Amino acid sequence: MVIILKPKTKQEEIDKLTNELEGEGVKVNPVIGTDLIILGLVGDTSKIDALKIEANDIVEKVMHVQEPFKKANRLFHPDNSIVDVNGSEIGGNKLAMIAGPCSVESEEQLTFVAEEVKKLGANFLRGGAFKPRTSPYSFQGLKYDGLELLKIAREKTGLPIVTEIMSPYDIEIFERDVDVIQVGARNMQNFDLLNELGRTRKPILLKRGLSATIEEWLMSAEYIMAGGNENVILCERGIRTFETYTRNTLDLSAIPAVKKLSHLPVIVDPSHATGKRFMISPLAKAAVAVGADGLIIEVHNNPEKALCDGPQSIRPNDYETLVQELKAIAAAVGRVL
Repeated sequence: MVIILKPKTKQEEIDKLTNELEGEGVKVNPVIGTDLIILGLVGDTSKIDALKIEANDIVEKVMHVQEPFKKANRLFHPDNSIVDVNGSEIGGNKLAMIAGPCSVESEEQLTFVAEEVKKLGANFLRGGAFKPRTSPYSFQGLKYDGLELLKIAREKTGLPIVTEIMSPYDIEIFERDVDVIQVGARNMQNFDLLNELGRTRKPILLKRGLSATIEEWLMSAEYIMAGGNENVILCERGIRTFETYTRNTLDLSAIPAVKKLSHLPVIVDPSHATGKRFMISPLAKAAVAVGADGLIIEVHNNPEKALCDGPQSIRPNDYETLVQELKAIAAAVGRVL
């Protein structure tokens, strides 16, 4: 349930109504904007009489929220959310450019790529320390040693690091050492992990599950937000369909759909979506054109010898070309790089 208050309602009147509503057993999330004041009710609202609330002089109207997600719902939060990461924003007018290798392989490799992508316009460094692989015999990442190498690259470049968490048992380490904690597609509905991440205040990059609907994706975000952590960034990385030519099918329609339903920022991963290097550039440009708040792209100094996902990684010079091409598209939709 959402209660829209009349403009210029005094704070003491808002507080009085809030206390009355919370006395009914629901939690009230106030959103006080320049032109709009909203009280979002979370919990069992079945016992609350909407007509009685509308009789209050300060209430404009009462609306019932049909979707099961509340905190992620745009009705509760009309303005777009901006997630601050050590002074760098995801969700504002500036596109978030996250780039780096699929997996951390060595200090030399990671530092070289980090310095290159920063010079070329990236404002976040991605790199996998823990790698969920389909085969148990594939390279699984350097794990904790990889985290240490990411920290070294951050110290040398100043780029905030984005890396994937696999287990709830590692949250304390990730909360201490990582700037943006990534939840991979396979863990999108790992509710134990999501609940624990909700108790942190670290920004969470939540990738869409392999076959998840948009509502299921937003409900996973709701798990994190319901725990108190509202610093959630959504990532569309392609879904599983009958098509086998590409690794996944990038669902660009999800971006405007999520933008209509939710206030959370949405970025796109064209690398994992396609699994093919030549498709990264056109789909990255398409993603920006339809409203994505940023891109996460795999960049490797030597893709042919990459320990993980070399065919979907681009070289630094290709990343430079892509960034230059994106500038005109970003400007056309009111964004900057």
